[in-house]
Amino acid sequence: LPVCLMHLQGNPATMQQKPHYADVLAEVWAFLAERVGACEGAGIPRERILVDPGFGFGKTLEHNLALLRHLNRFTGLAAGVMVGLSRKSMIGLLLDAPVNERLAGSLAAAVIAAWQGARIVRVHDVRDTVQALRVCAAVRAVD
Repeated sequence: LPVCLMHLQGNPATMQQKPHYADVLAEVWAFLAERVGACEGAGIPRERILVDPGFGFGKTLEHNLALLRHLNRFTGLAAGVMVGLSRKSMIGLLLDAPVNERLAGSLAAAVIAAWQGARIVRVHDVRDTVQALRVCAAVRAVD
């Protein structure tokens, strides 16, 4: 079975209380790199390890946007990058939309993540996301 390592600042009870990073990209990358190393040290081969920057887990909107924009920086850490962006509060903040009205934003985020190298995208709206990702894959396949 694959192992998925996710970044989280703090703990679930306190993670959204003033999250702070000097450099969110560097700090999340360093955390995940250290955890990948620990897994490899425990005998788990890199090809069975996925990393997840933990969108919404101890991060502000700006942190989440920076991670999504530069997600490709995480692709070399392990066998793949996994993301969970569907219906996240970051999408609600950007669109001023309640959870049940975040489909378009969720699709956009999934396509951006795939374009940036995510190999696994955890979603709520499977059919719609598959269609959006098929279009993304078709465009990426063209030289």
